[in-house]
Formats: sequence, C-alpha cells, structure tokens
Amino acid sequence: MLSDYMTRSVINGVLPDLKRAWGLDDSQLGVLVGIVPLIVGVAAWPIALLADRWGYVRSVTVMGAVWCAGTILCGVSQSHVQMLMARSAVGLGEAGYGSVGAAVLSSAFPATRISAVLGAFQAAAVVGTALGVMAGGLIGAAHGWRAAFVWVGAGSLLLVALFPLLVREPPRAYTAGMAASAPLGLRAVVRDLLATPSARFTYLGSGLQIGILAVIAAWMPTFLAREYGLLADQAGTRAGLLMMMAALGMVVGGLLADRAGQRHRARRLHFAGVYTAASFVLLTGAFALPAGGTQMVLLLAGTTLAGAHAGVVGAVIIDVTHPGLRATAIATLALSNNLLGLAPGPYLAGVLSDATSLTTALAIMPVAGLLASACFLVAGRTYERDSVSNALRTASRVPGAATQ
Repeated sequence: MLSDYMTRSVINGVLPDLKRAWGLDDSQLGVLVGIVPLIVGVAAWPIALLADRWGYVRSVTVMGAVWCAGTILCGVSQSHVQMLMARSAVGLGEAGYGSVGAAVLSSAFPATRISAVLGAFQAAAVVGTALGVMAGGLIGAAHGWRAAFVWVGAGSLLLVALFPLLVREPPRAYTAGMAASAPLGLRAVVRDLLATPSARFTYLGSGLQIGILAVIAAWMPTFLAREYGLLADQAGTRAGLLMMMAALGMVVGGLLADRAGQRHRARRLHFAGVYTAASFVLLTGAFALPAGGTQMVLLLAGTTLAGAHAGVVGAVIIDVTHPGLRATAIATLALSNNLLGLAPGPYLAGVLSDATSLTTALAIMPVAGLLASACFLVAGRTYERDSVSNALRTASRVPGAATQ
C-alpha cells in the first residue's frame, strides 16, 4: 500500500515543475492527478472480482509490476498527453490492490479489530502519499522532476520481486459459504453487494469524504509554495508531514470506533459521522484565515480528522457483505471512493482555482464532509440489523446449513 500510493502521489511534489516545463494550467495539472483514481475506480471492481477467483498473491504481483512500469514511463514522458497515458498505466496497475490487500487482512484478523486493522492499512496509503510528495519535491529539486518518477518507480519494483516470496496465499472464503461448483453469478454478486441500506450509504459517504483528502494531497504543496513562499522541496516536505497526521487519524479513529462499537455496532458509524463533520468545520475555518501559525494548527487538526473514518467504512462493508466477496466489496468501496472523490476532487479544485483562487477552492471543497457525515448517520440506523441479516444470508448458503 505504501508503494501503491508513493508511485501515485510522487507527481504532487513536482506539479510546479511540470507547470513551468510544459506551460500547463491548474486544470491540466488536476487531470494528471485525477486520471489515476479515475482508472482505479473504473477497473477496480472487475479486477477484484477476478482476484477473488484467481488468487490474491498472483494478482498483486502483476498489478505491482504494471504500476511501477507506468511510474517509470512518467519520467520519460515528453508531453502532457504522454504523461497522461503513463499515469493511466499507473492507475490500471493499482486498480485492484486496495481491495485485494484489504481482503487479505480481513481474513487474518478478528472482526472486533478490523476497523483498526483497515485503518492502519489506509494509513499506509496516506503515509505513502506523504512520502511520494516528499520524494517528488526532494528528488525533483536535486536531480530534476524526471528522476523523481524513475527513482520511485524503480525502487518499488523491489517489492514486486519480494511479494510472492514473503506472502502466502491466504485461505479464501469464496467457497466457505458457496458451493465451489456454483459460485454466485454477476447479477447475484451485485445484488449481494448493494443489498443493505447501510452498505449503500457507507459507499456514498466514503466517496464524498475521501475527496477532501485527495484535494489536500494534490494541492497542498502548491498552496504552501504560493501562500507561504516555500521552495518545491520545502513545500513537499511540509505537505507530506501534514498527510502523516491523516494517517495517524486513520489508526486512532479506527481504534476508537472499534472500542465504541463493541456493544453497539452502530456507534462505529456515529463516530465516522462526527469525524467527517468536524473535518469540515476545521478545514473551512483554516482556509478562511490568512497564512500563519493558526491556519497551520487548524489544517493539522482538520486533516487528522478528515481520514479518521477510513477504517470504519471498510469494517462496515465487510460486516454486511458475504465473506466470499470481500475483495469485490472493498473494490466497490474503492469504486465509490475514486469516482466520487479521488478522481473529481483534484480536478474540481483546479477548475475552481482557475476561476477564483486556490485558497478559495480549498475552502469550498471540505463541504463534502457535511454530506458524508449525513450519509454515515443514516447508515448507522440500519447497520446492526443489516449485519445480522448478512449473517443469516451467509449461513443459508453453507451446504447443509438448513439441516444443522
């Protein structure tokens, strides 16, 4: 996950360099950032559905090789179009990894800890984002923006070689509740994934909220360079440290939600609703202030809470979906995250920036947190009932369950 998001986010640290090199406007830069999550959103679902059948370790090895190659190709691109094609390859390689990785982890840890575990998994994504931004700024300043892509992509290839040697294929639950000779058809899979109101509203809320983090990750280095007069490497480093706070929020937020949900599961989603509403208040307040210490304190607090819901949403989706469809369910969550937030967020911020200013754009985007909060609170109303209903549906598919 660290490699996934480092290779995805290294471009954020060199956006000012690309702007100067090719004379791009902010919306064109936003397209280069947003194309990866767009491809991920489109391709994640079918790739995860295949991985549920083909094998997780083999799937990850192939995907990792593709996203590393795409990152290296970014470093040798000669135009905006070529860079866009290379970034599309990065997205294609990363399309199924989040869902497959979450499925591996969910099969290895008990349900009572899964919010914290998936929160840590998502935190690795945010740490990877931070390291990618920092690496882009530091390597770009010292050796040029092309070297940033090549070095990060080549370094990640080492993980591709190590992954099949260090990770064994986990026992998959696909046939635990379904006869191996009669897996669910596509229509039945879709029906199962969207069967519960809590799942539907959790998908929607997660997609809205994750867009806020995408905007911060993409535009914070540029914001710091413009508003605080920092050099590219300094802006990238500070933006990376800010994203580290989001990673911390994911872990702590998941732990707190797991503890609160031990007796009443719905409290997990109540916590997610509070996290997202608070992030809206803090971030909107931050960008309404002039550059300075108070603004940075509010940005730190708001970014920390902006990602605190991440472990909760994965745990909820797993809890209300058949265990044999874990990768596909998380891929559906990724589809919502990417199409609703990660892909359009940076682009919309770029369009708003061109029309007004970057500060104004960043002040507007956190309103998605209010909408996400409402979705999580609505999902919490049926979560416990939906979880029990899923357990009954799962049991009904176990051979011989009707007579046991």
